[in-house]
Amino acid sequence: MIFGYIRVSTDKQTVENQRFEIINYCNCNGYSVDDWIEETISGTKSYSKRALGLLLKKVQKGDYIICAELSRLGRNLFMIMEILNICMQKECIVLTIKDGYKLGDDIQSKVLAFAFGLSAEIERNLISQRTKEALAKKRADGIILGRPVGRKSSVTKLTGKEEIIEKLLCKGIKKVKIAKKLKVHRNTLSKFIIEHKLNARCIVTNNVN
Repeated sequence: MIFGYIRVSTDKQTVENQRFEIINYCNCNGYSVDDWIEETISGTKSYSKRALGLLLKKVQKGDYIICAELSRLGRNLFMIMEILNICMQKECIVLTIKDGYKLGDDIQSKVLAFAFGLSAEIERNLISQRTKEALAKKRADGIILGRPVGRKSSVTKLTGKEEIIEKLLCKGIKKVKIAKKLKVHRNTLSKFIIEHKLNARCIVTNNVN
């Protein structure tokens, strides 16, 4: 089977250019696409959550995946390497037109895969090193990193549920039942109610009514 893979990042981009390139390549090299896979999605999205993921599960030994360029498979080197590794394990051949790559289970492909892998490792190490240097500089400048000691996050499981809690309180429902309904400890609920003065709001509402 020969699969033509087309990916665009937005619906404003046309798939026709990629399709034309693939068809023209096939005509010049004696291939014929059996099935087309097209999707409009960012290349940063995990391939497992794309149509490409289903294609990788579907391909078998001797199948071809033809795409306009390597970047159509993914937007970062790590992801592309993982995809190519899957294809090599399945003995599926990847053809990229603009890059001129033919990646399969031959020695040339393995050399290219090693080169890609080495580049990915170098890139990862460089990113890690830059991050460490930036953090070290901030520490040297006296900047406190992370959340200050003793300070808790302002976002909790109950954040955004103030209105729900308030309505339940105004209906006279006990805090124990409300806590159970919202899947938190009753002490957590009580503290949240006090901090956001939900009891006071309920009293005001009842007096107005």
